[in-house]
Amino acid sequence: MAKVTILGATGNVGMFAAHTISEIPYVSDMLLVGRPGREDFLAGCCRDLSDSFAARGTDVRLSCSTTLVDIEGSDIIICTAGIPRRPGQDRNDLAFENAKIIAETAEIVGRSAPDALLFLVTNPVDVMTAVALKYSGFKPRQVFGLGTHLDSMRLKSLIARYFRVHVSEVHTRIIGEHGESMVPLWSATTIGGIRISNLPTFSGLPVQEFIDTVRTSGEAIIRDKGSTVYGPGEAIATLVRTILGNENRILTVSSHIAGEVHGIGDVCIGVPARINRDGVFPVPLSLEVDEVAGFAESVKKIRKVTAEVMERLEEAC
Repeated sequence: MAKVTILGATGNVGMFAAHTISEIPYVSDMLLVGRPGREDFLAGCCRDLSDSFAARGTDVRLSCSTTLVDIEGSDIIICTAGIPRRPGQDRNDLAFENAKIIAETAEIVGRSAPDALLFLVTNPVDVMTAVALKYSGFKPRQVFGLGTHLDSMRLKSLIARYFRVHVSEVHTRIIGEHGESMVPLWSATTIGGIRISNLPTFSGLPVQEFIDTVRTSGEAIIRDKGSTVYGPGEAIATLVRTILGNENRILTVSSHIAGEVHGIGDVCIGVPARINRDGVFPVPLSLEVDEVAGFAESVKKIRKVTAEVMERLEEAC
């Protein structure tokens, strides 16, 4: 059984994630952490969630705090804290402001819960994963971000609807930045175990339209309803279940790579990784020529933003 902590729990994503994670049978304790001044709101959230647990028959011990040191003993710490993206804003526009929050948080996590896994949701998630890795002092396997996992699920859904098959029959991945430079792996896309390029109807697939839809999906949701909630919340719960169940599934998350993808490394970015109770372990990949080129460009972009953010953080210290 495990203790799961959610930082930034008073936000929409954090609160819905708490509800979805509470359904995971391996979770015995859950701590919701918010910023000072939000004590009443956190207490209300706990009461509301506790009522839902009672109705569902869920036996999870729930507590809340505005003090980060209470994370001691956590197995997984999910960080949703930060400034949310506004309509028309690029994820990288948030980089430095959120990096200051993540750096301070990661330092405390490193001291208070040195054996935990630190799971980043805060955007831009690839850069925040790198910041958390540096300032926590954790091993690379202990720190990962939501990355392109949700993007991959969005593409999976579009393909399933196009081919009129159950979504479980589709396996696909998007690697690289969780953002504009994401790279779809059509070479690794299958339907019912059949490589998609071997299906005659693939020639009519609106590939660029699908990728454009995935790239702008988050922005469209934010424009229409203010924030993305249900997709990220369910994706977070999937990853937590994979870890606590020690499932060794391969999912696409933001992780530190040391050269697993055609020798490209020393960056935190979305890649397929084997995930279990010990953390995340990037899987070595061999890609098509155009996919390698796209991934290299995505890495170049993320390295640049990460380096700029790290330099500004050091100057601010």
